[in-house]
Amino acid sequence: MTFRLDFARPVPGAARTPHGWRLSWDGCAVMGILNVTPDSFSDGGRHATLTAALAQARAMLGAGALVLDVGGESTRPGADPVPAETELDRILPVLRELSGWNAVLSVDTLKPEVAEAALRAGAHLVNDVSGLRDPQMTRVCADAGAAACIMHMQGEPRSMQHAPRYDDVTREVHAYLHAQASAARAAGVPGVLLDPGLGFGKTLAHNVTLLRDLPDLTARPDPVLVGASRKRFVGTLGGAALAGDRDAGSVAVHLHAARCGAAMVRVHDVAAHTQALRVQAAVLGQVPLPE
Repeated sequence: MTFRLDFARPVPGAARTPHGWRLSWDGCAVMGILNVTPDSFSDGGRHATLTAALAQARAMLGAGALVLDVGGESTRPGADPVPAETELDRILPVLRELSGWNAVLSVDTLKPEVAEAALRAGAHLVNDVSGLRDPQMTRVCADAGAAACIMHMQGEPRSMQHAPRYDDVTREVHAYLHAQASAARAAGVPGVLLDPGLGFGKTLAHNVTLLRDLPDLTARPDPVLVGASRKRFVGTLGGAALAGDRDAGSVAVHLHAARCGAAMVRVHDVAAHTQALRVQAAVLGQVPLPE
């Protein structure tokens, strides 16, 4: 299956259209996670220096990532927010360096002022874990001609896992995403990705239900992103207490997402996911077998 994401300004690898630029790809693409924070749940501090961040970016692109997602604030359960100035100090040097590379860049933030500065520094896509709740974030994306990843989150990172509750998790999450996508397009956002927000205000049962019901979300025209990489529910299902031991389980979840029609997966281990997705696509007859 071919997916697309529309932008109103140039994006590496995108084709020019009468209304802007269209990034197209076949099958499930990989978004590489580039955390430049000291306290992310899985790799906090590992890529916090500019040199380390650029080395990791180079490695992820070389392993097959289509998008690099740069984040300067941890949104793990229980995390406290950081000032916008701190977040900008972390991400802007990285984005400015990466802007000279042939790479599609995403900024992982829920602050409109951070997104605006990141887009000026070279980012192309805004990955908003709060799902464009703030109308100013929608305006920032529309004014910059940037696509947006709209994620569902119940509550906020500090408290989202205290007591998440839904009457019908699939219906409520999907309805929210479709409504936000329609509102974003009406406001002038050129393209959207939808993310059900696994682990963001969801219990283990909620996460599994959303994964089982992914075909209902991917049946709509908007491309869907799934991000399960190293999350606690993966460790619970697979018996891996440490985040760094959950890559195999993460691959399993993301292969399922790809089979269900997901357009992109957000991951820490790009090489493992790229290889697994290529093998699955070949086995399923979605790509020609190599000679």
